[in-house]
Amino acid sequence: MRRPFALLAAALLTGALTVPASAADGDEKFTIKDPRITESSGLAASRQHPGIYWTHNDSDDGAYLYAVDSATGETVATITMSGVGSPRDVEAISIGPDDQIYVGDIGDNLGGTWPYVWIYRLPEPKKLRDETIKATQYVVKYSDGARNAESLVVHPKTGRVYIVDKNEKGGHLYEGPARLSPSGANVFRPIAAVPDLEATDAALSPDGEHLVVRSYFGAIAYDWNGGKIKKKERLGVPFLGQGESVTYTADGKKLMYGAEGADSPVEPQDAPGSGGSDSSSGSGSSTASEGGGDGLNGNLKTGAIAAGAVVVVVVLALRGSRRRRR
Repeated sequence: MRRPFALLAAALLTGALTVPASAADGDEKFTIKDPRITESSGLAASRQHPGIYWTHNDSDDGAYLYAVDSATGETVATITMSGVGSPRDVEAISIGPDDQIYVGDIGDNLGGTWPYVWIYRLPEPKKLRDETIKATQYVVKYSDGARNAESLVVHPKTGRVYIVDKNEKGGHLYEGPARLSPSGANVFRPIAAVPDLEATDAALSPDGEHLVVRSYFGAIAYDWNGGKIKKKERLGVPFLGQGESVTYTADGKKLMYGAEGADSPVEPQDAPGSGGSDSSSGSGSSTASEGGGDGLNGNLKTGAIAAGAVVVVVVLALRGSRRRRR
């Protein structure tokens, strides 16, 4: 009779000590360790490679994208974009339908003096390795004049591109053409106000139903509502220094916030409506940190408690077996 109990114990212990799937899903805190990445200004969760985040430097770096493994913080691939000339002020990155990466060279630190800016599009590589990939370059203009912007999102179903301009007094959501054209200018037009926020990045949920726009010290969540956005709530964000980036995790359950600087941290928060802690509390701390430790420590504690419970159950079962045998 001992053998079945031993098999049961092994099975239960395996389940108790298995690391939860979320630990490998890229929704834990990490630090970007690549010394080349000192001005991480945009962040996008890969759809093809779980746990991988694409980022780029702000300016003066060249046409490079970096694939960072959130499990280690190390860069696992560097993409050189060809066919795009010399980027001026790359501020945003987003992934659209068919695993297409969109890069927003849309910054204008001179306050809107450039008559046009650019968007680059390239396929996300199926294998992560250093390589050069040809990108398509699109010229972008605004219907109401040049402006500075750091936020670009691509609707995950329609592929339409949107930009939020950066203004201390609040900006607007700009809608691009239904399809971007590589010839001529693509005119973006304002379709909704984004008040009370100096936007440094934005993110659309994977289902295309929710928009989050962040500033240096806060964020606002909206219902997408077909582009006629409706404010839901103000979000607290973790203080990481110069807060520059935000993206949804691939499953849409978390928001990952990033910042500029060497060894810059990326921290998660529960996405609005994900069933986690109250995002609007303004505490700026993740559920894991509110529990008194990081996610890994919490998982280990939970595993230890579960393992202890399994041991008790097995011991009692063995005692019962011995009594029956007597």
